[in-house]
Amino acid sequence: MGLVQGKVALITGGASGIGRAASLIFAREGASVAVADLNLEGCDETVAMVKRAGGDAISIKCDVSRTDQVQAMVERVVRSWGRLDCGFNNAGVSPAGGRIGEIPEDDWDRVIAINLTGVWLCMKYELVQMTAQGGGAIVNTASIMGLVGERRTGAYCAAKHGVVGLTKTAALEYANRNIRVNAVCPGSTLTPMMQKAFVRDPRLEQAYKASHPLGRLGTPEDIGEAVMWLCSEEASFVTGLALPVDGGYTAH
Repeated sequence: MGLVQGKVALITGGASGIGRAASLIFAREGASVAVADLNLEGCDETVAMVKRAGGDAISIKCDVSRTDQVQAMVERVVRSWGRLDCGFNNAGVSPAGGRIGEIPEDDWDRVIAINLTGVWLCMKYELVQMTAQGGGAIVNTASIMGLVGERRTGAYCAAKHGVVGLTKTAALEYANRNIRVNAVCPGSTLTPMMQKAFVRDPRLEQAYKASHPLGRLGTPEDIGEAVMWLCSEEASFVTGLALPVDGGYTAH
């Protein structure tokens, strides 16, 4: 039996990177998986990978910053399988560069809308469904930059710190409804987003590796395994946690 056998999982940002890895891991452990992303083609590719491995999955196109689309996404999951047991709110965009006083307002708005408001909207509708059905588990993607500061990433740090705060508050508010809410805080992880940054500046890869005591970058699978565990009954006494999966970065 898998650790999430028979459960239904919704994974946003599932077209690539951490979301794709998590989708495959949840399916491997017995869950039916709804793969959501603005990039529907990428979702379809993830779903095809899940099905080739013998799993059950559907694609959903969703802009997590849009209330109507998020509500429709959750409704689609429930129509497909009758419930929603695990929500992994992972969709996000990369930092807007520049010092606090230099960030264009449009860049700030976009990062906050997707990385923070998007997580809140997903939680909002997941929590309604999970309350109605008697329980569930939610994991939000925060970041090491939700635990510490980092130069030239003000909007991203603000959003990810906000995700940690939302996670802890929801954990307190919904504990008596049998809903656990946690966050993962990835360190530098070798996602397509990160690989593009390394192409622009090859020196970054070694610098990022050196900043993590384990001396390497994380893999999407490193993060996905932690998320799946947090959603499983193995973590039944864990809620309100912001879990660093960061090769020791925040232990400095």
